[in-house]
Amino acid sequence: MTVAVNTVAFIDDDEDLRLANADSLHLAGFEPLLFASAEEALARLTPDFPGIVVSDIRMPRLDGLQLFHRLKEMDDGLPVILITGHGDIPMAVEAMREGVHDFVSKPYGAERLIGSVRRALETRRLVLENRRLKEMVQSSVDEAFPLIGETPVMERLRQTLRHIADADVDVLLLGETGSGKEVVANTLHRWSRRKSRPFVAVNCGAVPETVMESELFGHEAGAFTGAQRRRIGRIEHADGGTLFLDELDSMTPALQVKLLRVLDSREIAPLGTNEIRPVDLRVVAATKIDLSDPIKRGEFRQDLYYRLNAVTLRIPPLRERKADIPLLFAHFLNRASARYGREAPPVTASVKRRLLDHDWEGNVRELSRFAERFALGLLDEDSAAGPDRPGEPLPLPQRVDNYEKDVICETLLAHGGDVKACIEELGIPRKTFYDKVKRHGIQLNDFRG
Repeated sequence: MTVAVNTVAFIDDDEDLRLANADSLHLAGFEPLLFASAEEALARLTPDFPGIVVSDIRMPRLDGLQLFHRLKEMDDGLPVILITGHGDIPMAVEAMREGVHDFVSKPYGAERLIGSVRRALETRRLVLENRRLKEMVQSSVDEAFPLIGETPVMERLRQTLRHIADADVDVLLLGETGSGKEVVANTLHRWSRRKSRPFVAVNCGAVPETVMESELFGHEAGAFTGAQRRRIGRIEHADGGTLFLDELDSMTPALQVKLLRVLDSREIAPLGTNEIRPVDLRVVAATKIDLSDPIKRGEFRQDLYYRLNAVTLRIPPLRERKADIPLLFAHFLNRASARYGREAPPVTASVKRRLLDHDWEGNVRELSRFAERFALGLLDEDSAAGPDRPGEPLPLPQRVDNYEKDVICETLLAHGGDVKACIEELGIPRKTFYDKVKRHGIQLNDFRG
């Protein structure tokens, strides 16, 4: 997702200079747009102008500095380069403090102007791209629980979800860890006629095997030791709505048999009772392995796989839809900035390069954590650029320090700033943890939502 920015508005009342500079700009691959006066330029330029402005300072009626102030009021993100005579340099330096992008002192070579223009255009491209991403994120958020992405694979996924939303068919989702399977399931629920009823999510891999049956099917008081009161299971709780079973491949064979019966009959029998209760629900199951492969399927029942296989949707990993990464990152960045009460920082060129070059093995979940760290100001230009950044490599001690800081910050993010939980996961003494927090300048309050 790149905004084409290649136009240079060149303003000078000297026609010979305008034409000479236009030739230089054109030969360098830019599109010159020539104006004889500041008033003429102001009549044509708009806040979404896909380019930059180069203007002489000394002009009749409205000079270059006055033009800069007018343009700044119109669009604070429009880079302006001022061309100055020797006596105007102090004025130009002061103007740069006010926000002028650069100044070029006469006489100047074409290389000096071209270099300044190229840097300004890159700045403008980032500004316009950030604006576009924010607008797109906002339009996506306006929908009920969006599936963000513009790539063809995401367009097809959304079309398929809308097509089957009211078909009431069970669905099997296949996708890598962190690819957004629950988001897809939730979107399917919200786009269906069941949206007013519960969406119930169960992570089959996170619930202990000893309580999984009770968790799914519920139990009556006294059904087993410790069952002091009646419990409504997740399946019954999803009556009228959608039941999402994540990591279905981790379910034991015995529970698979009982789930198959529910799928076939749409009835449940809670533990401790012979009462059969009908349930009206759609089941969306998710797995990170391809259950169609007998070898990968292992102990997973073939009949349950075929029962769920009426509609199988594959959720693409981020590496297969890299064009969506900037938009997703903007969404997560805005969300994180709102959570921490901070203004979203602009996406720099090094961060953009990291977004497109990194493999994102953790998929959307990893990208979301990266956005949170960026929102908190925990990334410098080196760490944002990633391990393949150009320039001199960092010394080993600094690399180790950066890695240690990243690990501590990621652990704090994962536990919502819970220090005790972080210390347990990191396996270090409490004093050592606080020493490292202090040395790295980590603010613990930033992680407590």
